[in-house]
Amino acid sequence: MERETTPKRNKTTRKASKKRLNKWLRSGLSGLAGAVAVTLVHESVRRFYPNAPRMDILGMRAIAKGLRYAGQTPPDHGRLHTWSLVGDIVSNSLYYSLTGTGKKAWWRGTILGAAAGVGGVILPGPMGLGVAPSARTKQTQALTIGYYLLAGVVAGGVAKWLRKVKV
Repeated sequence: MERETTPKRNKTTRKASKKRLNKWLRSGLSGLAGAVAVTLVHESVRRFYPNAPRMDILGMRAIAKGLRYAGQTPPDHGRLHTWSLVGDIVSNSLYYSLTGTGKKAWWRGTILGAAAGVGGVILPGPMGLGVAPSARTKQTQALTIGYYLLAGVVAGGVAKWLRKVKV
């Protein structure tokens, strides 16, 4: 009866190493984290604070305006609100994924967040969406900028954390 022996590891065989996540996946996940953060904060605060920014209304107006321009009838208020939230998450995910995955992701996220907040205050008026939802009072303006700044910091922080995650 022959005795089976397990092969010994020689110097050329290596243990399976863990690899980092793909940079596109890390960037997309960090963007999604920022988008979910801004949407959660917005939807939570607007329910109990009367001066909260109403970015969902801006989204609903933009969708309705686009549908009317295309000759379509906008859906009812509930469905339009759902479309607005989904559109916000998708577009904000793409935007905040620009934070990237490098060492300066946190700074890029912060800059992108501040720029998005300022844009959220300044751009709706010239776009024909009204100024009240995001710039009604100084508090509303500050909260709008703060929400998007928070989302940028979250996206940058998640990007930095995902650099260390290995699978």
